[in-house]
Amino acid sequence: MRRPLPLLLAFFLSAPFAARAADDGFEKIFNGKDLNGWEGDPKLWSVKDEAITGITDGKIPNNSFIIWKGTLANFELKLKFKLVGGNSGVQYRSKRVGKPESYIIAGYQADIDSAGKRKQETTGILYEERGRGYLCNRGTKTWIDVDGTRHEQRFAESEELVKTLHADDWNDYHIIAKGNHLTHMMNDKLFAETIDFQKDKAATEGLLAFQIHANLGDMVIQFKDILLKKLPEGGELTPEQMPIPKDAKVVAAPKPKKK
Repeated sequence: MRRPLPLLLAFFLSAPFAARAADDGFEKIFNGKDLNGWEGDPKLWSVKDEAITGITDGKIPNNSFIIWKGTLANFELKLKFKLVGGNSGVQYRSKRVGKPESYIIAGYQADIDSAGKRKQETTGILYEERGRGYLCNRGTKTWIDVDGTRHEQRFAESEELVKTLHADDWNDYHIIAKGNHLTHMMNDKLFAETIDFQKDKAATEGLLAFQIHANLGDMVIQFKDILLKKLPEGGELTPEQMPIPKDAKVVAAPKPKKK
């Protein structure tokens, strides 16, 4: 006769992943029920299907954001997103600009692009909203020199990385910022890695926010299972510790532009 598992052992074997995640130092920063702890235009943002949900027809005056009421320095962020139409992104180490009621954000952005006409062209890249523009292309490790010049080494083909994405469905985003070393991963694949030596432009701390893009037609963006782990201070890499490879492709410093 097969003996049943002791009650306590059975409990641990069936413990949900979310409970174990807390042991890794991650904390939930969205409760799945309401926007407590977040701030954005209520005409654009709400909670649907236990996810932070942004909906627009694109006819808004500017890119608009929902902002977490906290600050980030060194951190690790894990979340799931689903985008249908338009363009979005995860802002981090960012800042508010303009009038508070406009919910406009500037700073580092882990980009999210839709399928269809846009073909997920910019998903996974590092972009600087209302700043330096495109900083790190998908499938590259990029060093940004002190004068803003970029130096790229390709580690994967962009088209092959796109094949790992789920169009119009849920994907995992994993972002790590440690000092001036920024890493974007999606669905367990490395998408972009940046070392930012441009100290007068690089941000070391700031806000976390999610984007709704203007002037791109109908779009629905959703975020859920948002887990944050704050990392120890420091970690700033020097050119001596992470030298720019001599064979890296040189890319001219991007011109600031509104995206």
